[in-house]
Amino acid sequence: MQYRELGRTGWKVSAVSFGAWAIGGTWGPVEDGESLAALHRAVELGVNFFDTADVYGDGRSERLLAQLRRQHPEIIIATKAGRRLDPHTATGYNRANLTRFVERSLKNLETDALDLLQFHCPPTQVYYMPEVFGIFDDLVKAGKIRYYGVSVEKVEEALKAIEYPNVQSVQIIFNMFRHRPAELLFEQVKKRKVGILVRVPLASGMLTGMWKPDKTFAPDDHRAFNRHGEAFDRGETFSGVDYDIGMQAIGELKAICPTGVSMVQFALRWILMFDAVTCAIPGAKRPSQAEINFTAADLAPLSGETMAQVRAIYDRYIREQVHHYW
Repeated sequence: MQYRELGRTGWKVSAVSFGAWAIGGTWGPVEDGESLAALHRAVELGVNFFDTADVYGDGRSERLLAQLRRQHPEIIIATKAGRRLDPHTATGYNRANLTRFVERSLKNLETDALDLLQFHCPPTQVYYMPEVFGIFDDLVKAGKIRYYGVSVEKVEEALKAIEYPNVQSVQIIFNMFRHRPAELLFEQVKKRKVGILVRVPLASGMLTGMWKPDKTFAPDDHRAFNRHGEAFDRGETFSGVDYDIGMQAIGELKAICPTGVSMVQFALRWILMFDAVTCAIPGAKRPSQAEINFTAADLAPLSGETMAQVRAIYDRYIREQVHHYW
């Protein structure tokens, strides 16, 4: 496992870390015993950073990570706040609500201070409300959180967020189907020493290369009910790419996948070719998935030719669908 510095925290975190959305819910059936086995296997493979949110399974994901940390107190857990708001509006990001969310996460995670707390994809207006970031500054001073960052939908939101001096990390979708963050954002975060946490690194599983065109999903799986943004931003599902077009692109990516490397590992290794990236956070619901995911950091760098071929496939199939939306 490789380790990279996270912002200005002084932490060195695993380059492929654990995204804990799937073990909370909305990714089809999940069983807590198997989820815990996947979490423990991840630690065995060198993972020391785990990303969750208070709404993943209504706290289920946070509570599972609390169980893991009882045996592995050295791990770092990042969580998020904001999406419990209903309606999810900028005015809801006030001191009373954010403090209440923090207290709930502290209880779920069985800790006195959250390692890293992130705004959970708030409305764009929130990034233009310095008083909201001031609330997080006060929570740091009060010892409730150690550091904070943001999880964003759009590059523009990330660029605004990093103007605030105490933002340590930006979580954003970046993968073979979403290239835009590399164009300007990565340069700026390197200048400001802000970490990049890459979520949805496998485009909701599409980049695993394991699916057939007629694959179906459980009714409670967002890949069934959010393809057009019915429940939340459509960019969260398949990175905003039309399923059929995505499958065509996958066919071409498979053809250039290095020998002896799975598509999962190929997709994750591609992300790690960008030095602005702190870590990618794929999910894993079972130990076998963890073993595939968390060995990707040990693979040899991809060639310049392969990187150019990935870009050409993106330009041919994907760019028009997603590039200027997020």
